Parts: sequence; C-alpha cells; structure tokens
Amino acid sequence: MSFENILVTTENNIQTITINRPDKLNALNKKTIDELSQAFSAADKDTSIKAIIITGSGQKAFVAGADISEFASFSVEQGKALSAEGHKKLFDLVQNLNTPVIAAVNGFALGGGLELAMSCHIRVASDNAKMGLPEVSLGVIPGYGGTQRLAQLVGKGKAMEMIMTADMISANDALSWGLVNHVVTQEELLAKCNEIANKILSKSSVAIASAIRAVNANYTDGVNGYAVEIDEFGKCFGTEDFKEGTSAFLEKRKANFPGK
Repeated sequence: MSFENILVTTENNIQTITINRPDKLNALNKKTIDELSQAFSAADKDTSIKAIIITGSGQKAFVAGADISEFASFSVEQGKALSAEGHKKLFDLVQNLNTPVIAAVNGFALGGGLELAMSCHIRVASDNAKMGLPEVSLGVIPGYGGTQRLAQLVGKGKAMEMIMTADMISANDALSWGLVNHVVTQEELLAKCNEIANKILSKSSVAIASAIRAVNANYTDGVNGYAVEIDEFGKCFGTEDFKEGTSAFLEKRKANFPGK
C-alpha cells in the first residue's frame, strides 16, 4: 500500500505509522485523514500486528492541527458533514480498533492532533510536547471528538478551561491531569512506546480486543458498560486464548497465545 502523507513500517508485530508532512507541522488534511483511515483499517485486519504506534515526523509536532485552508469557506451543512465524516473515518475508527493504539506525542498536538491522540488507547508524550484545542480562536469548536474525549480524560472543569481559553498545556501538566500516561525525553519517546507495545504483545490479543470494547462501552450513550463487560467476559471462555492462558497458568509455564 503506497501513501503520500504517511509512512508505515512494521517490526516484531508492531506497526509504526508516521504522519509525514513536516513542512506543515503534520497538519491533518483530507488526504492525510483518508490515508490514516486506510492504514489503521489494514493494520487491524492483519492478525500479525499486535500493536500500533502513531507519531509525527520530526521533533516539532505530532500534529499541529487541521488544514484550515480546506474548510475556511464551508457552509453550515458542509461543516456538519466534515465533522461527521472525520468521526467515522478516523477518530471513532481508532478508538474502536481491536488492535491497541499508542500515540507517541512528539511535540505540538493541537486541535485535530490532540483529538487524534485522545482517540488512541494510550498516550506517551515527549517532554517538549504542548497540547491544546485552539478552535474557539477561529470561531469554531473542536469537531473531531475533542469536546467529549477531553472531558472524559481530564474532567469537565479542566476541559472547559482548555477549550474556552484555547490555551496550550505542557506535557507535565497533561500527565498530572491524566491526559497522557507517560512523559519522557524526545530521544526516549519511541523506545517507551515500543516498551509498552512489547508488553502488550505477550498478552492475549483476543482478550485485549474484548477489554477495549468493554471500556469504550462506558463512554457510549445508551449502552450499559457492565452488561457489555459481562458479555465480553463470557465470550472469552470460548476462545483458544483462554484455554491456552489458563492451561499455562496451571502448568506454571509462559502462555503462547494463538490469538483466536
């Protein structure tokens, strides 16, 4: 699969997707969103890929926002369609992927960039990272899930402050607020993400996919997360991974999960 705006590499069952528009600080335009959607969908279908790392090229930006020039003249209906399509094509897709996604936030993560990072299951930031949702400065609001996911991660009060002031926060503030899981140096960033990914590799990919669905259910309107947990828990008992995991435990050996 050939791409213009992203780079995709796979090593040891871990796929790394790099947004490669350094001259635009890796801003998300329509083509980049399309390519990311294709790459994530393909990776999720590839059973050999057990974890995905998403990052930006260079050391300045993860994603510095959306490409404003593409929608500056949009009408109300065009704006609604832009948001709805983005949710479906990329941001909701990433959140609901069966394969765990780790965001390596290597610099500015603003607007759509922070929204992409928040769609991921785990976030690791470099110590120079700056995060924010500056949309109200343009007379608009975050439209790719930012108003929802930010409040879920940091709480309503902090989310309201970040969105209404359009201020950026530091990596350390993001860590203390629960917006990111870890902060490391720029040089350590990908190594830390790979360390987490490698821990994931040794676990049951089937159980991990079930856990993602169960956790996400708690944040889905009209869905009883406890009921989803019960259902997913029960389904695990019919998998080969469950048989292998329990057998390995009882036999005091390391499990070798088939991923089925």
